[in-house]
Amino acid sequence: MDAATSSYALPGINISNSKTSKLRHDVSVLCFQRGIQVPACNRTCEITCRSSWSSDTTGSTFQNLQLRMPIQEKSLAGKTFCSAGVWTHPLSATESHSHIEEDKVGVLLLNLGGPDTLNDVQPFLYNLFADPDIIRLPRLFRFLQQPLAQLISVLRAPKSKEGYASIGGGSPLRKITDEQADALRMALEAKKVPANVYVAMRYWHPFTEEAVQQIKRDRITKLVVLPLYPQFSISTTGSSIRLLQTLFREDKILSRLPVAIIQSWYQRQGYVKSMADLIEKELQSFGSPEEVMIFFSAHGVPVTYVRDAGDPYKDQMEECIYLIMQELKARGIDNDHKLAYQSRVGPVQWLKPYTDEVLVELGKKGVKSLLAVPVSFVSEHIETLEEIDMEYKELALESGVVNWGRVPALGCTSTFITDLADAVIEALPSATAITMSTRDGDGLNQDPIGYAIKMLLGSFLAFILLVFPALKNRV
Repeated sequence: MDAATSSYALPGINISNSKTSKLRHDVSVLCFQRGIQVPACNRTCEITCRSSWSSDTTGSTFQNLQLRMPIQEKSLAGKTFCSAGVWTHPLSATESHSHIEEDKVGVLLLNLGGPDTLNDVQPFLYNLFADPDIIRLPRLFRFLQQPLAQLISVLRAPKSKEGYASIGGGSPLRKITDEQADALRMALEAKKVPANVYVAMRYWHPFTEEAVQQIKRDRITKLVVLPLYPQFSISTTGSSIRLLQTLFREDKILSRLPVAIIQSWYQRQGYVKSMADLIEKELQSFGSPEEVMIFFSAHGVPVTYVRDAGDPYKDQMEECIYLIMQELKARGIDNDHKLAYQSRVGPVQWLKPYTDEVLVELGKKGVKSLLAVPVSFVSEHIETLEEIDMEYKELALESGVVNWGRVPALGCTSTFITDLADAVIEALPSATAITMSTRDGDGLNQDPIGYAIKMLLGSFLAFILLVFPALKNRV
């Protein structure tokens, strides 16, 4: 298998049923409380991930990191999907503590972040576009990353500010994520697994670096990393994992901290049922619930992520929708449904079909009642409150849809939070330390004069690429 190929699905291994999962969870709790180390899953396969998103193009992942996960064989449009599990490191630098009283457990929630005020919008956008997992430049043009991010953020800030102003002058994401962290901490405490829960935002406060330093100050001895993205993508969970890898391998103490990373959880029964509960409830607000089109709108990613870099996001999203619809059918709800992708930016092709185009098509086909489901978001933010609730609602009504509804994000729904707590407990026994490795210094430290020259040249070329986007597609 070459480096551009992703090993995300293996046929012939079935995921355990709900009773087995419950038993595995009970055993995990008991073993954790008694300090016994057991595998993360009852039946696992071990895959060394060598897809291109873990290469130098976007920064390396944890050294020698392997993926342990149960594999679910499912026939869905000729595809086999992988039910995701837990990242662990196979070479432990230290032994984990053997008793619960010696462990101080931490849970690190990963999220995107958002500007708290309108003045934060431009620097937030800069942080976003400076991430090489968001704008993936060829190696030859990698020095353009920061100048291009600065230029794009300045040009996009006015329109973005209008969007944030329309939802109250800032993103509610931090407040909601803090509430989810508190709810998760209480859920873990109720299951007799006390833990400190931290929030790490990728592009705004509290930054991942801040959360990691707090974990270190609190002397956490075992850490579970839980991305608040149900499906894995290079641009979300993958980006945060790479940042964590950099922070941990540069610190002698953190490099020995046992860590387990839950890389996705869209297939968990608790999540699927929680989503089905919300959809079922919102359907009842329509006069004729059985006539409503269930419209799943997911955040998009560039096609090249999936095609060239092996990003499993598209496959995981399709399986996620399949599982939710199967749960609804088991409840006697057999509405038509559609999946589309929103929030595309730039001149490159993103995953299709696009949400705005599908809404117009559905209106032309005579769909009168539509229930929007933000399937890739677990918190309300600008892409639900402004993009879906305002832009897409207006477009749908203009296109002929008469009855519009929207399922709220999961937020602190009790069944959802309880299932996240179960996921953390199941992951704890698999936590192992991350080995240290060396890292080259950045351009500024190695050659400040050369770095300054590159930044000046990069600013000029970034402007050219932005004004003539076709040039960017050819490099």
